[in-house]
Amino acid sequence: MTGGPMSHYWRHPAVPHLEIRNVEDGRRFSHARHSHSTFSIGAITQGQSTYLNGDSSRLIGAGSVVLMNPGAVHACNPVHEQPWAYRMFYVDAQWLAALQQQQRSRTQKGFVPFAQTYSADVRLFEDLDDLYHTLTADDCLPDTMQDAALFFFQRLVARLQPASDDARTEPQKMAQAAAFIREHCASELRLEDIASAVQLSPSYLIRAFKACHGLTPHGYLIDCRLKLARDHLRQGEGIAQVAARVGFADQAHLQRLFKRALATTPGQYRGVPTQATDTRRSPRAMQP
Repeated sequence: MTGGPMSHYWRHPAVPHLEIRNVEDGRRFSHARHSHSTFSIGAITQGQSTYLNGDSSRLIGAGSVVLMNPGAVHACNPVHEQPWAYRMFYVDAQWLAALQQQQRSRTQKGFVPFAQTYSADVRLFEDLDDLYHTLTADDCLPDTMQDAALFFFQRLVARLQPASDDARTEPQKMAQAAAFIREHCASELRLEDIASAVQLSPSYLIRAFKACHGLTPHGYLIDCRLKLARDHLRQGEGIAQVAARVGFADQAHLQRLFKRALATTPGQYRGVPTQATDTRRSPRAMQP
């Protein structure tokens, strides 16, 4: 486990496609709108919080499960200082896409977004809770971790419906703008550069982009940089080095925006070196 006393990150080399965050007291953690490159699924274990996902906002409580597709802009925040706790699983989208392809016999490659972003299904909550306790048990063997994760997400893919084609459609200009930002996010990038790349006026781009992605082009740029920063931090790189690599002015700039979006510091996220693999059994590669 890594992180502060009320927030812990869990990673293990036996299941490199998974990362877990356990927050024991969510009153201390407020998030700005942000997104992840992973698929995210979380269980509210105590209390209540607000849950924003795209255009949808609701009050959720203990027993709820929230689901965020890769790139979905979202935020979960405390309600008037009321206590709440949650566990979030971050799942590599390409690994999950392989499961989707196997189960649905699709020829199309790549992750297909799920239609469901919230669930009050007691069984799903209990299964996710069981997975957490299995993976984080001190005596859990690597093979057991791999089997438990694979079994849960195979059932999840079978349980959830894919989003409709209409819901996944992204206007071409906005898709081009988003791709341009992702490609150049570590460089100095002005609004005028993005607008010129897609042949739109800056004012129109701001309005249309936010309507499509839930963030302004600048907000999307910061979000892309934060995703890239997380990738480098997980590799154990120094915070100042990461800040320079992904386009932030300095370490303090990264620290401030990282904490505002993710309610944790870069140092807490990076934490200590990943847990060593149990040597009693040699872990196989985790296959979907």
